[in-house]
Amino acid sequence: MKKLVCILSGLVLWSAGQIRAEETEKNDAKENTFSMNIQIRPRAEYRNGVLFPRYKGEEATGFINNRARLTMNYERDNLSVGLSAQHVGVWGQDPQIDKNGRFILNEAWAQLDFGHGLFAKLGRQSLIYDDERILGGLDWNVAGRYHDALKLGYQDAGNQLHLILSFNQNDEKTIGGTYYAPGGQPYKTMQTLWYQHKFSQDFRASFLFMNLGIEPENPEEKKADTKYMQTLGTNLYYLPGNWTFGGTFYYQFGKTVTNRDVSAFMWAVNAACQIDPKWKIGIGSDYLSGDGDNSEGTYKAFDPLYGTHHKFYGAMDYFYASKFIGKNMNPGLWDNQLSIAYKPSKKVNLSLAYHYFSITSDIEVRPGEEASRGLGSELDFQVDWEIMKDVKLSAGYSTMLAGETMEVVKGGSKSSWQDWGWLSLNINPRVFMTKW
Repeated sequence: MKKLVCILSGLVLWSAGQIRAEETEKNDAKENTFSMNIQIRPRAEYRNGVLFPRYKGEEATGFINNRARLTMNYERDNLSVGLSAQHVGVWGQDPQIDKNGRFILNEAWAQLDFGHGLFAKLGRQSLIYDDERILGGLDWNVAGRYHDALKLGYQDAGNQLHLILSFNQNDEKTIGGTYYAPGGQPYKTMQTLWYQHKFSQDFRASFLFMNLGIEPENPEEKKADTKYMQTLGTNLYYLPGNWTFGGTFYYQFGKTVTNRDVSAFMWAVNAACQIDPKWKIGIGSDYLSGDGDNSEGTYKAFDPLYGTHHKFYGAMDYFYASKFIGKNMNPGLWDNQLSIAYKPSKKVNLSLAYHYFSITSDIEVRPGEEASRGLGSELDFQVDWEIMKDVKLSAGYSTMLAGETMEVVKGGSKSSWQDWGWLSLNINPRVFMTKW
């Protein structure tokens, strides 16, 4: 990994020297481009068993959350700068006379282009790769997901190569130790290498390797004891005619924060067919290995890390967007899906998805009695309507029909009705301006 960093860094510096003369000649032709996005996105939710199944007698709840985001981008020859500030929260949580100043920068990055396809991007940025199973933007969440990182890259017509480097601390240090307290970024260090090759307009393949360093919580000793886990895998995408095929495989190894050896994997396959301009059908299967009741020996539960889990494992977010109950329990997941989408007009789209969930490891429902692996079924319905330019209204309704094993791994009562509904308005205009 160190050699690769040196090679890429050397190439970046070499290219910078090569283009200095070219930059002098181009000064008269430089353009300054400024763009700005404004997003107001309120979303009302009715919750009656989302994230976790509800128990008998528990009442439903409701709220309206909101994202107010201002994004600005500036570009000129060989330089791009992006800033995004947002205020997120729930209607009513702030006082009418508010002095807390929770309007924060969720993105703040600069990208230097050195010519010949080489660039460096540093600062707070979203990391969105492939189908977002490992690294995703998590746009469904009112806050989104961002990383503080340096990205070195190369790109041409058929290839993309990125090296992402990150080193995090919870505060400025004065003496000793590198204890990484909770409340900040979830990892101490991260090095990720991603490569994608575009074989044709219809087929592309990518490779990802991530080395993740996580420090156990130890506020008393405050000494470094970083454990490293590696994730290695590939993503394939094929688009012949009206069909779309996708395939993903990842393997994890290394150590957990409790110093157990890791050997875990996941795979996913999916296919979709655009029958005609109005109808589309899809099928898919995601398998993530689990660890069940095992508390010793090799840890076999796959961690999808910083992906957009809401996109894959059911809209009610029972899996990976929220935790399993029980100490260190992660029984894994097998999610088989069927979906259908109907577009009655250019501005309206309807979709319905069915999920059948199972665990992938053995657990006990009662002492001496193994649980069934079936968890239950989820139905997700969504409608999107483009009311006017830059304004979209979306609504959804989901229900979970849970079995007995769901009570063991997620809690709640299988005999209680579980459902969730939401209504969202996304107002997102863009301003674009170019000056000499």
